[in-house]
Amino acid sequence: MRGLLHALLIATITAWAAGQAALASPQTPADLVVVMKSERVLYLYQGGRIVGQYPVALGASPLGTKQMVGDNKTPIGAYTLDWRNPNSDFHRSLHISYPDSQDRAQAAVLGVPPGSNIMIHGQPGYDNRLRTGDWTDGCIAVSDTAIDDIWSRVADGTPIHIYP
Repeated sequence: MRGLLHALLIATITAWAAGQAALASPQTPADLVVVMKSERVLYLYQGGRIVGQYPVALGASPLGTKQMVGDNKTPIGAYTLDWRNPNSDFHRSLHISYPDSQDRAQAAVLGVPPGSNIMIHGQPGYDNRLRTGDWTDGCIAVSDTAIDDIWSRVADGTPIHIYP
């Protein structure tokens, strides 16, 4: 009996360790992307566990949510990463499904266009410097290395939740 319990314990520990190693693997796919604007961090989740974390830059006017074209704000809400551009001016980019019907309705109340083409993207290809601070027109920017990693781990159709 003692041998059986010992073998079961060893098997359990081995399975747990393998699971932890899989979670830490840079190849672990993500089923949810979460951006915490106030922390300037993008998280990748798989099965409720964080499997990736990246610093981000936001729109040049980061407080609040996007309301209209040209406000330089990053939206807040639940969206979907619905398509990708491998030939982006910003290395690579993943499109966020902003504006949704609620965003369009809010912009209509204000009498303004809501804006569009909000992306997670890398650095601009037209200069060779890593930009710092919040500098986008409302997109979520990461390093080129980070967008390569995110690109490989996030499928089209993955939800993205952007929090204040």
